Amino acid sequence: MILAIDTATRWAGLALHDGTAVIAEYGWRCLNNHTVELSPAIEDMLSRIDKTINDLDGIAVAIGPGSYTGLRVGLALAKGMALANQIPLFGVPTLDIIAFSMGQMPLQLLVAAEAGRSRVCAAVYQWQEKQGWKPRRPPIIDTWENIVNDIEKPTLFAGEITPEAAKLIRNSNQNFAIAFPAVSTRRAGYLAEMGWQRLRKNQMDDAASLAPIYLRDPAGK
Repeated sequence: MILAIDTATRWAGLALHDGTAVIAEYGWRCLNNHTVELSPAIEDMLSRIDKTINDLDGIAVAIGPGSYTGLRVGLALAKGMALANQIPLFGVPTLDIIAFSMGQMPLQLLVAAEAGRSRVCAAVYQWQEKQGWKPRRPPIIDTWENIVNDIEKPTLFAGEITPEAAKLIRNSNQNFAIAFPAVSTRRAGYLAEMGWQRLRKNQMDDAASLAPIYLRDPAGK
């Protein structure tokens, strides 16, 4: 069974995958510090399906980009659990989780996550046959205005898109589309599925050295 932990942004997520299906999933906008809410939520989710940490075969964790504090809390907990229980750990880039959930389409895909201080983390993905969505280049951190202005091809925008950003995208006079909010929600169930696939392929990370992905703001903010 795989436990998925996502605290990359204010949207937090947990899920359990038993190899055949997602058997439990929590998602919520974290109003308090992730440290306060995370451990009790994991204990509650496990107890609801009559499982314990001893039943886990591995842990998948979102490693960024995202909030500095959120990433640090989630990764520290995931690493501690993996090392203490001697189970595999799988680090998954935050934006890849949403890309994984999207089906094939003729448009390129831009996935975004909040970065704070009016900044957003974003990456552009292209569909590759038999491989799914793959990033065209490393993610960046910038303003929505700069990100939208730099996109020239028909694009579907997904992820954490504010009302102001959605208005900017729609008014750009480009061939852009915005995924429905429910589709754009970063679900821990997909993170758990990605972790399970890597468990089957024996593609685990080193729990001691796994580090979060932090992006440097070009504006220095």
